[in-house]
Amino acid sequence: MKSIATLTMNPTIDASYDVDRMFHTHKMRTRNEHYEPGGGGINVARVFVRLGGQARCVYLSGGATGVALDGLLDRHQLVRTRIPIAGATRIAGAVHETETGKEYRFTPAGPSVSEPEWRACLDALRDVEADYLVASGSLPPGVPDDFYARAGAILRPRGVALVVDTSGAALAATLRAGGIHFVKPSVGEMRQFTGRELATTQDIAEAALGLVQAGQADVVAVTLGHLGAVLAHAGGTRFLPALDIEAKSAVGAGDSFVATMLFALASGHPADAAFRWGIAGGAASVLNPGTGLAHPDDIARLLPLVAQ
Repeated sequence: MKSIATLTMNPTIDASYDVDRMFHTHKMRTRNEHYEPGGGGINVARVFVRLGGQARCVYLSGGATGVALDGLLDRHQLVRTRIPIAGATRIAGAVHETETGKEYRFTPAGPSVSEPEWRACLDALRDVEADYLVASGSLPPGVPDDFYARAGAILRPRGVALVVDTSGAALAATLRAGGIHFVKPSVGEMRQFTGRELATTQDIAEAALGLVQAGQADVVAVTLGHLGAVLAHAGGTRFLPALDIEAKSAVGAGDSFVATMLFALASGHPADAAFRWGIAGGAASVLNPGTGLAHPDDIARLLPLVAQ
């Protein structure tokens, strides 16, 4: 089994609660309180390790909340490389309204990061030993848009393949730099990057294949939320519908998709087979409310239900 390193520039402490009903002004008593280490790369590492893989988390951490995040990562027994910063690590919240089944999510922008701090992170990557670097999640204020491309340029000459899951200017800068092994944009992110409506799955498939043909990425998986996902690679394109399940939380669904599909790729599965794993992993993540992410038993149960 190949190993991964994950890069999380804007990690979170993910807090989740249940309430009967959401009301403005009034104090709402919560139940089922949970705190988990979060942020794109950290979430990917959590699922990848559950599946039996090896992962190292590289992340920024600061303030009293940063100390708490370090402790949560240790509780999950995740191997970690912490880059200290002056700003306080953010706390994101997810509230499950039990009377309606709706989920409310609150995500701060995160602390500002100075140039010496983000450069220290790039320096730390020079010592990372892994087969894949998963650069996942948003970039905090102060970090240049092309940061993930810079990270890939450091590790690619050593044979480390770059996996990217981000959005906006960071995604655009990384795609323009090219050389990505596996990228997972949402359909909204693809629309923003291409400037096209992409109204049909065929449109999406053609746009994703264009990234492959331009050398920007080897494997592209475009997630469509409850509709499913589109895959593009050198062998062609494919659409798979989402599984018909009741979604109770959207927290970490994309991260679970990436982790599960990458685990399959790292295990030697071809892209089309690994894509089915990704669909099962994303579905497994939304089965339960909160921040638990996908679990191997649920993935194994759902995988046979994914279209062949």
